[in-house]
Amino acid sequence: MSAPHFREIAPGTSVRRHSELELNIGLVVGSERALVIDTRSTTARGEDLAAAVRQVTPLEQVVVNTHAHYDHCFGNAAFRDSQIYAHVLAAESLQRTAEHQRSQVVEHLRRTDRPELAQTYLDTEVVLPFYLVEDTVTPIDLGDRTAYLLFGGRAHTDHDLVVAVPDVGVVFFGDLIEQGADPAMDDSFPLEWGATLTTLLEHPHVSGATSFVPGHGEVVDLAFVQAQQGVLSALAAELEGALAAGVSDVDGLVAKTRGLGLQDATLRDAAVRTLETRARDAGVDAAR
Repeated sequence: MSAPHFREIAPGTSVRRHSELELNIGLVVGSERALVIDTRSTTARGEDLAAAVRQVTPLEQVVVNTHAHYDHCFGNAAFRDSQIYAHVLAAESLQRTAEHQRSQVVEHLRRTDRPELAQTYLDTEVVLPFYLVEDTVTPIDLGDRTAYLLFGGRAHTDHDLVVAVPDVGVVFFGDLIEQGADPAMDDSFPLEWGATLTTLLEHPHVSGATSFVPGHGEVVDLAFVQAQQGVLSALAAELEGALAAGVSDVDGLVAKTRGLGLQDATLRDAAVRTLETRARDAGVDAAR
């Protein structure tokens, strides 16, 4: 892949795609402010991104973290002078899991003989977002245009934010949509993900959109998003049916959900998360 650069996909709305994990960063430029969508995975990579944003526009930068996974928000230190938005649960998750995420990445990089890259993660300061979103719709005034932070419910995490730019029909979906790989289930809510996508696709700031930016991979169209929503909804239905039939083990759930076009590793993660979430939610209900 060539060196990353911002590619305009609609007026004042661009995507910068990176070789690491096929990660997409968004940029929406208004007359007074520019919105940066995610910050990459280390301080050094965040600084590279901040410099690239300045080459596009000198305007004040506002930042949103779509969710609290390291590849989307560990670059926050490079934007510490900006307003950094995230869902309130994203800030809690990042504070709770940042060191575990860091150690996992460092261990992987050392194991794959990339010690210098591992050091960049050790040198990274994790900066928490501090403009915390609790509402389902949060407008971000950029001057002559408005971007909207939307929360549709639990899905890839319990705190995913989508960024809608309705004046040009673009939606940045973060990791709610995945192109080129299966949706990542590690922290997910498989029984709810499809329904959350349905809610978002029906939202008035999204329903007229024509371009959809996944957290990773190529920009896609509505048909792609609808197809992935269909797969995730079918997965939820199969899991619900299996649970209702008394299946309560990971292998059994995986066997019941094959045939949806998802890899077994993805189905296994979905099964684990379903059982974990079901047990946790049941415990919360019992405590009440």
